Amino acid sequence: MRTADFEFELPESAIALAPATPREAARLLVVRPSASRGGCGVGGAPEARAGTGSGGSLFEDRSVCDLPRLLRPGDALVFNDTRVIRAALIGVRQRGENSATIAFNLHRRVDASRWRAFARPARRLAVGDHIHFGHEGRVCLLGSLDATVTATAAGGEVELAFSLHSAYLDQAIEALGDPPLPPYIARRRPIQPEDAERYQTVFARCEGAVAAPTAGLHFSPRLLDALAASGIAREFVTLHVGAGTFLPVTADDPAGHKLLAEWGEVPEHTAHALNDVRAAGGRIVAVGSTVLRLLEAATAADGSVAPFRGDTEIFITPGYAFRCVDLLMTNFHLPRSTLFMLVAAFSGLETMRRAYAHAIDSGYRFYSYGDACLLERCCGRG
Repeated sequence: MRTADFEFELPESAIALAPATPREAARLLVVRPSASRGGCGVGGAPEARAGTGSGGSLFEDRSVCDLPRLLRPGDALVFNDTRVIRAALIGVRQRGENSATIAFNLHRRVDASRWRAFARPARRLAVGDHIHFGHEGRVCLLGSLDATVTATAAGGEVELAFSLHSAYLDQAIEALGDPPLPPYIARRRPIQPEDAERYQTVFARCEGAVAAPTAGLHFSPRLLDALAASGIAREFVTLHVGAGTFLPVTADDPAGHKLLAEWGEVPEHTAHALNDVRAAGGRIVAVGSTVLRLLEAATAADGSVAPFRGDTEIFITPGYAFRCVDLLMTNFHLPRSTLFMLVAAFSGLETMRRAYAHAIDSGYRFYSYGDACLLERCCGRG
């Protein structure tokens, strides 16, 4: 397996710069590997079918609002209730009389006053540089927010030691920061006031993510009510999404790539509820790759889900034996990314190549603000 195996061409016009309105109006591509011989690529027989309608077809073009009819009573949707912080900051580096404007995306907290961040342009920074934050008339009511660069690393990563700490720093970031839109959006249009609401799920609760769990963006209160009325359970886990999740794999062999750790929690009551769903014959439907990775990290070899709290660095590639999740709802991902590798592991590389080609030809919208797909797992539980 080579990283080049996960390359595909995507026209720039397919990248969504704004979400569908209303949220559940986004398109949904249903993918059934069981309808295609050899689609899995790693052997095994499929266990579940994702919905009704054409049944035996490999692809079915639907909408997110069709989910209550595509799932079954007794199934359980699992959501990530992380809340995105305003992690995009603009700072001015002052070095003597020389200054430079630097964009920072916070991605992992080190302690009460320090964050790791990706800087652009990072070449203008060195250890010891002083950064002042605040732009476009924004002020921090707690006083000025400043930071010192305490470390630099490859890929534009730096460590910042801020002048405030704990809750005071959190309040300053909220006052001075912007929603951390992915670069493929932020470089093509300015951040808009409405992004603060639309780049957040309606069930966001636990603050700490620096990127949205984007599959969850498609759910509105109306759709959640319709799913509950159809007998589909709703459970929550927390995984604070880090920017590293979306970084491309640069190594020729994916085995040479390391995911940055992300903090997650599967509460005890959620673990028990999912085990009960499985025991009753229901299916576990992960809403987003973040949920899938966290659940797989919390699941034993026998398929039982246990409570989990801590960091996870699980990197799922083709050949992985899934233990927990039966169906995956997820957006369309970047080429050569760990997330495209994950969906290839879940539904088969050849199947996903064909699915993405179908989506491009059919005008689906890609990436964080784009459309979604509902994937059947191509192989049985490990």
